[in-house]
Amino acid sequence: MHDAIIINGLTSDYQQRARFEKKLYLLYQYFIQEGCRKYRLTYEDSFSAYSDAVLSAIHNILNGRFDNTFSLKTYLFQIFHNKCVDIIRKISNNKQRVNQSAITPELLGHLPETTKNIIEKLIDQERISVIMKYLESIGEKCKEILMLFEDGYSDRDIADKLAYNNAAVAKTTRLRCREKIKNLFTSHE
Repeated sequence: MHDAIIINGLTSDYQQRARFEKKLYLLYQYFIQEGCRKYRLTYEDSFSAYSDAVLSAIHNILNGRFDNTFSLKTYLFQIFHNKCVDIIRKISNNKQRVNQSAITPELLGHLPETTKNIIEKLIDQERISVIMKYLESIGEKCKEILMLFEDGYSDRDIADKLAYNNAAVAKTTRLRCREKIKNLFTSHE
């Protein structure tokens, strides 16, 4: 599909725009597999990077920041590449934090079994308390989507229940909400 047709469709009325957003998303969704292969990301991380890239590209097109210097595919891939690199950096930083705090389980191994069980239970209760606190702070929509997913609802079910356009939008929203919780939890530790 020609770039000009997609760009015109994205800048049209709401119904036309939604249709072309989907077309753009589907046209280059093979980038997700590319992210898994080239950047060694999990499917979920690559999916998240691709969804964010598509949203950023659409936002830039709507705000006149896409200047047609490159093809839409090249432009979208560059944004996708940057999102993948951001995820790789985040993963590397999180691994460093985990390795720094890895001494705790080692210390627990030297305690008597009853003491170890009590401490583990206290740690679990503290984590649950923190997660509940963060669920309250990320907003009602995020809390609702995460709780539905935790209760076993699929992204398709969540999309239907919460009136999202489709399962992909529900999944992207859920992953962003999960990332918010993860970031809050990581900064707490």
